[in-house]
Amino acid sequence: MDEHSDAAGPPTAALACADLPQTDHRAAACTPPDDGAHAAAGKAPGRSLGEADEPGPGGAVSTPGALLTRRAAPMGGRAGLLSQLTLALICAGYAVGSALGWGSEQLALIMGDFGLSVAAATAAVSCFLYGRSSESRFRPAWLLFALSSAMAALGNAVWGWYEVVLGIEVPSPSIADLFFLCFAPPAIVGLLVLAKRPVTKAGWVCLGLDAWLIGGSLLTLSWSLALAHNSQLDGRSVPHAALDLAYPLLDIVLVSMVLALHFRRSSANRSAINTAIAALALTVMCDALFTSPLLKATYRSGELLDAGWFAGSLLLAYAPWVGTRGGPAVEHPRVVRRATVRTRGRLGGSISALTPYLAAAVCTLGILYNTLNGRSVDRVVLFTACTVVLALVVRQAIMLVDNITLTQELAQKENHFRSLVQGSSDVIMIAAPSGILHYVSPAASGVWGRSAEELKGSELADLIHPEDLGRVAHEIRRFLTANPLEEPTTRIECRFKSGSGDWLNVESTVNRHQGGGLLFNSRDVTERVRLQAQLQHNAEHDPLTDLPNRALFTKRVGQALHGRRATDRGTAVLFIDLDGFKAVNDRLGHQAGDDLLVQAARRLADSVRQGDTAARLGGDEFAALIVGDGTRDHAARERHIQELADRLRVTLSQPYEVDGSNVRVAASIGVAFAEPGISAGDLLRNADLAMYRAKAAGKGRVVMFAPQMKAEVVRKAELATRLRSALHEGEFALLHQPVVRLDTGRITAVAAQARWRSAQGILFTPAEFLRVSEDTDRTAELGRWLLEEAVEQAAERGATGHAVPVSVRISAARILDRSMPLGSVEALLTRHGLPSGALIVELADHDPRIPFDELERRLTALHRLGVRIALDGFGNGYAAITALRRLPVDVLKLDRSLVEGVVESARLHKITSGLLKIAGDLGLQSVAEGVDLPEQVVALRAMGCTHAQGMAFSGPLDEYRLRRALASGHYPLPHGPIEPVFAGGTVVRSHNETAVPPT
Repeated sequence: MDEHSDAAGPPTAALACADLPQTDHRAAACTPPDDGAHAAAGKAPGRSLGEADEPGPGGAVSTPGALLTRRAAPMGGRAGLLSQLTLALICAGYAVGSALGWGSEQLALIMGDFGLSVAAATAAVSCFLYGRSSESRFRPAWLLFALSSAMAALGNAVWGWYEVVLGIEVPSPSIADLFFLCFAPPAIVGLLVLAKRPVTKAGWVCLGLDAWLIGGSLLTLSWSLALAHNSQLDGRSVPHAALDLAYPLLDIVLVSMVLALHFRRSSANRSAINTAIAALALTVMCDALFTSPLLKATYRSGELLDAGWFAGSLLLAYAPWVGTRGGPAVEHPRVVRRATVRTRGRLGGSISALTPYLAAAVCTLGILYNTLNGRSVDRVVLFTACTVVLALVVRQAIMLVDNITLTQELAQKENHFRSLVQGSSDVIMIAAPSGILHYVSPAASGVWGRSAEELKGSELADLIHPEDLGRVAHEIRRFLTANPLEEPTTRIECRFKSGSGDWLNVESTVNRHQGGGLLFNSRDVTERVRLQAQLQHNAEHDPLTDLPNRALFTKRVGQALHGRRATDRGTAVLFIDLDGFKAVNDRLGHQAGDDLLVQAARRLADSVRQGDTAARLGGDEFAALIVGDGTRDHAARERHIQELADRLRVTLSQPYEVDGSNVRVAASIGVAFAEPGISAGDLLRNADLAMYRAKAAGKGRVVMFAPQMKAEVVRKAELATRLRSALHEGEFALLHQPVVRLDTGRITAVAAQARWRSAQGILFTPAEFLRVSEDTDRTAELGRWLLEEAVEQAAERGATGHAVPVSVRISAARILDRSMPLGSVEALLTRHGLPSGALIVELADHDPRIPFDELERRLTALHRLGVRIALDGFGNGYAAITALRRLPVDVLKLDRSLVEGVVESARLHKITSGLLKIAGDLGLQSVAEGVDLPEQVVALRAMGCTHAQGMAFSGPLDEYRLRRALASGHYPLPHGPIEPVFAGGTVVRSHNETAVPPT
C-alpha cells in the first residue's frame, strides 16, 4: 500500500488541469488526459490510473453527444431530471454507506473494491454503446475511452480478488498493475482523436514542442520532489522500482497531452463536456487526498474517499448521454455565443501564448528548489531543463516565421480585397445603426454620379425615394430582428437619387455589420427595370395597334366585375368585328390591311372614355369595356350603351384612307351587360355570341345579347357533338328523290340526300345538320360518306336492272379540298363499275372567294372522267353567270326561290322563262327544284323546262321505295291546260277560273 501510494503522481498537476475548464470552454480536451493521469480510483497508483481512464471518455463525450442531439429528438425535461436524481441518490447512498463503514469490514472491502470495479465497468459500457451508435469522426475516441475504462474495471476487480476473495495483501507488482498500465495508451490516442488536428507541418512541430515543454517541466519538478528518490533501488527489485516510476511518468504524459491539447480541442456538446469535467475534477480531488500524508498511511478500502471515485465513475458513465437525455441542445445561435466567445477567446489566447513561458518557469522552479535545499543539480533535471529551453527557442523561432508569413499574407489579401472593392462596379456602403454612411466605395462616382467623399456622413434616408422609404425602413427593421442563422442576408429594391437629380433603380444585398450596422452591396438596375416594364407592356399589348391584347382585356374585365362596382349591371362589353376586312387584305395586301387596323384602333380608342378600355383581340376583332357609372336606372344605362355602340359602328364604318384610296368596311357589334355572378370569360362569350348574331342578321349592325342566344349555341354544340359519332355509329341514311322528265314523266335521275336519325329517334334534315357540320371538322368525312354511299348504291341498282344516274351535291370548297384528289373519284367509279355519265356532281355554292381558275381545272378534269356537272341554285347570286360562262356545266338546276313564285308572279315568270331559254340555247338540261304543285309543273313545261323534282312527283325515298318507283319507270303528269295566262296585270286561268291578281 505504501509503495503504491508513493508511486502516485503529484496531485497539483492534476488539479491544475481540472481547473482549466472553469476558465475556458475549450478545456474539454484537457480534462480527459488529466483524469487519466491521476484518476486513482483505488487505494494504489494502479487504481489511480484505472479511474483516471474512466473520466477520459467523459471528457470526449461532448462532440459525439452534440452530433446525436442533431440526429435524435431530445427527451423531455422530466426524463433528464429523473436520471439526474437517480444518479444523485446512488452516489449519496454509496457515500452514506462509506461514512458508516458499511456495517462490517468484509462488506466495506467488497464495496471499496468490486463497487469501484462495477462503476468503472459501467463507464466502459456506456462509452462503448455511445461510440458504437455515433457516426461522427470522434467515434474512435469513444471506443478507446471505453477500452481504457475496461482496463480500469479489470484492475479494480483483480485488486478485489486479492483483498476480498483471497484475503491477502495485493502483491507488487501484480496483474492489477498490468491492467492499470494498459489504460494510458488508448487514453492518450483518444485525446489526439478529440483534438483539432494541425493543418501544417509547422503546426505538428509546435504541438510536439508544446507537449514536451509541459512534460519536461512536470518531469523536472516531479524528479526534484520525489522521482529521484524512487529511481534508486534501495534494496528493491528492478521491476518494483520501474513500476514506481511508470505510474507518475504516465501521469505526466497524460497531463502534458491535456495541457497541450487544451486550446486545440473540438467544440462539442457543452452539457456533456461540463459533466465530464465535473467527474474528472472529483476524481482528481480524491487522487490528491489519497496521496496526501494524512490519508495514505491510514486509508482502507470502503472508506469515504471511495465515494468520490465512485461518483466520478458514474458521472463519466452519465456524461455521454447528457446531450440526448433532455440536456441542453447544442449551443449554436450566434447571439448566445458572441459575448462568451469573445471574452473566452481573448482569455484563452492569452493563456495559450503564456503556456511555453509557464513551462519554462516550472522547470526553473525545479532547479531552484534543489539549489536552495543544498542539493546538487541532478543530471536528469539538467538535461531536461536544457531540452525545455531549446524547445522553447525553436518554438519561438517557428512562431516568428509564422507571424512574418501571416503578416505578408494578410497584407496581400488586404491589397487584393481593396482592389476588388475599389475596382468593383457595385457600390459597397457601410451604414451605422443610425443610418449615417461611414464608408462608400469609389464606384459610387461612376454609378451614382456622386463621389464617395460626398456621400460619406450623409443619411441613407435622404438618398432613397420618399415613396420607397417606408417600405425600405420596414424591411430593414424586420431583417435586424430576424434570426441571423435563418436569414443571413436580405435583398431590397428602391429608387436612389443620383448626382444629376434623377432617380435610379437600385438593387441592394444587405448584410449585418459589426456594432449593429449594415453592409450594402448595391448595383444600378435601371435598364433592367425598364426592360422588364417594356417586356410586360409587350406581353399585354398588341404589337400592331398598341391596344391592350386579349389577356390584358380579360384581366381588366375581371377587375371591373370583382371591384367596387361588381354589382353594377351597367358594365358592358362590346365585341366588334370588321366586315369585309379579309377582302381588303386580299385585294390590297397585308400592309394595307395593317394600316386599316391601325386607323380602326385609333378611332376605337378615341370613342371610349378615359376609364374604359379598348382592345384588339386578334385579326379584325376588337373589343371595348365600358365600366358602369353606378346609375341605378338600368334601362337608361342600356339605352346609353346602345347609342354608344351605334355611334361606334358608324365611326368604324366611315371610309379609310389606305394607299391613296378610300376603303370601306362595316362593323358588326355585339353587346353584353354584366350580371351578378358572371365571370369575365362568360361576359366575353356573351358579347361574342351577340356579334355573330349581328353578322348572321346581315352585318353592319348592333345586336344586344339575349339569353336564348346561349341556348341556341348550347343546342348547336350538343348537335355537333352527337354528329361526331353519328357516322361511326351508322345513324346516317341515304335517301333519293326522283328527277322526272316533264314531257314524258319518266324518271331520268335521282338526287342523293342524307338524313340523320339520331339515337334519340329525331330525324334531322340537311338544313338542320349540314349547317352544323360545316362548322366542324366532320365536313370532309360526311362528304366522303355521301359520295361513296351514293356511288355504291347506284352501282347496286344498275346490277339489278335499275340503272339511273345519281346526282350528289358537293360544295366548291370540297371539290378543291386536297383530301379529295381527282384520283380518288376515278378510283371510286372504277371500283364500283359505274359507267360514264352515271354520276352527276351538283356544284352547291358559288362563293366569290373561291378561285375560279382552280375550280375550272378540277371540274374539267372530272368532266373528262365522264362525270356530269350540274350548276345548282341557278338564278340566285351574281356568280351564276360567270360560272355558266367558264365552267363545264351540263345541267342547270333552277333555284327553289324561282319555282315557288313562278305561277303567281309575272316578274318571276319572265325571269324563269329567260333563264330556261338561255339553258335551251346552250343545249343544257334544266332541272327545277322544289316543284310541289301541279300548276308549277304545267307552267315550267310550257316555259321549256326539261326536268323537275319535288313533291309534285315524289319526296325523298328509301332504297326499297325507290326501286319500286324505278320499276314503274314514270310518274303521271297533270292533265289539261292549267298554265296561267297573263293579261293586263291579271292572271286569267283556263276553265273559267277566277282571276287572281299577280304578286
